[in-house]
Amino acid sequence: MSTARIAGVGMVKFAKPGQNEPYRVMASKAINQALQDAGIAYPLVQQAYASYIYGDSTCGQHALYDVGMTGIPVINVNNNCSSGSTAIFLARQAVASGAIDCALAFGFEEMQRGALGSAWNDRESPFGQMTEALSQVSDAPEAPLALRMFGQAGTAYIEKYNVNPNIFGKVSVKTRSHAVRNPYSLFDTPLSLEDVMERAPVIFPPHLTRLMACPPTCGAAAAIICSEAFALKHGIKAGVEIVAQSMVTDLANSWTDPINLIGAKMTEKAAHEVYEQSGLGPEDVQVVELHDCFTTNEVISYEALGLCAEGEAEKFIDDRQNTYGGQFVVNPSGGLMSKGHPIGATGLAQCAELVWHLRGQAGDRQVQGANVALQHNLGLGGAAVVTMYRNI
Repeated sequence: MSTARIAGVGMVKFAKPGQNEPYRVMASKAINQALQDAGIAYPLVQQAYASYIYGDSTCGQHALYDVGMTGIPVINVNNNCSSGSTAIFLARQAVASGAIDCALAFGFEEMQRGALGSAWNDRESPFGQMTEALSQVSDAPEAPLALRMFGQAGTAYIEKYNVNPNIFGKVSVKTRSHAVRNPYSLFDTPLSLEDVMERAPVIFPPHLTRLMACPPTCGAAAAIICSEAFALKHGIKAGVEIVAQSMVTDLANSWTDPINLIGAKMTEKAAHEVYEQSGLGPEDVQVVELHDCFTTNEVISYEALGLCAEGEAEKFIDDRQNTYGGQFVVNPSGGLMSKGHPIGATGLAQCAELVWHLRGQAGDRQVQGANVALQHNLGLGGAAVVTMYRNI
């Protein structure tokens, strides 16, 4: 298999539920931006992968038809919060295998206010076994699924490594400090540690506050993925390649404790496979977009991705190794916490952010000298997708 290139990216600014355009409009805007960025016309696209989780079947076609109706295969992708990166995974695989030369991956979501819930309460939940496992390995209080899973993982991390709970608040403050530089960020008001730890209401006892959780959001993003030969033929710069990528689902040891239940083992395995494939390690990375649906997950993911050693996240945070001037800049976009988390679009928005940094197009938030970038996108139930990009 050959490597695949990112020819173009696009996204719309995310919005709160009720303040958004219809998903069809948001998606077509993002797709047209990606096509314009690549400098190609839609008829050159040979396959499309549409990512979303809240909507009827063939929403992908409905969103795409405003851009064009060329008869190409459209594959609708639903893989929980990792759906966007799953669409990239499939598009990259199709291009790298030689089956096609140009693919479109796009994602969108119209979300409702409040905690995530199931639309299918007349059948078994895919999370039933996970929540049962959580009850067996912890005394997590009742709460909506995601809040309960990620909240209890944070509690378990504090107890296991005897760390100060304010590390999760420090991540919120760091992330918002990045968001103020990003015109695409939903929230751009700076935060203090007191805002996060003392003034915000506790949503999962004893330590998780509202400002440690991402908001439900609406939005869309897209990427054009092509082969090197296609880029040369059509005069596309396509200077960013997907050098390695891995998707991992739950393992036999994934449900042994609350930390692993939220995907730490999946992430660890996917990251290891990406480092093996690429011949590069975390020490070669300058910029990271990781799945911070809750700041507890960002902290746990530092270690799972190998950005720091096990149990060393507190020192990593206190030494400011996760921000400008440190070893890595993690979530320069503001992450899910501040940019927003429209589930189907999230992985593609992460891709767009990293491509802009590798091209030197990230404006005031540009990570200087960015040459290698790492993406982490996680969905409970479950899948973790880790992707490494490199500037050619």
